[in-house]
Amino acid sequence: MSPEPRPRARRRHDTEQRLAHDDDVWLASSSPDGVPWLVPLSFEWDGETLLVATLTDSRTGRNLAANPTARLGLGNTRDVSTIEGDVEVLEMDELAAERRQRFVERTGWDPSTEAVAYRWFRVSPRRIQAWREVNEMAGRELMRDGRWLV
Repeated sequence: MSPEPRPRARRRHDTEQRLAHDDDVWLASSSPDGVPWLVPLSFEWDGETLLVATLTDSRTGRNLAANPTARLGLGNTRDVSTIEGDVEVLEMDELAAERRQRFVERTGWDPSTEAVAYRWFRVSPRRIQAWREVNEMAGRELMRDGRWLV
């Protein structure tokens, strides 16, 4: 038997905890002709946006530059938060130094020191959903149009 469904306020709290403490996120992008692509990436959360970095010329980097939207997944299939967002593409030197430093501290990696070209991708959430079991499907939407509903 599944535990009682969490209230939406608890789901928001749990999602914000994941954003603040998880290291990695699954990021789905699509090519200009609609071919999906899914990769795990390390991320940093500043309370409003997620920051990831990937090779400029990788499939993910090309997809996000051409189609600046993404869907991200935190957690596992029995406790998941999904995020749909708009993506801003930034060159390595366009990101504020303090934000880059937070990324480096959180992930233990500085993409600006790599010998190959990387870009930053800043994701602004438009929609966030969270659920554990089927009994949490109702009320799973926590953010719509970039605004928290709870």
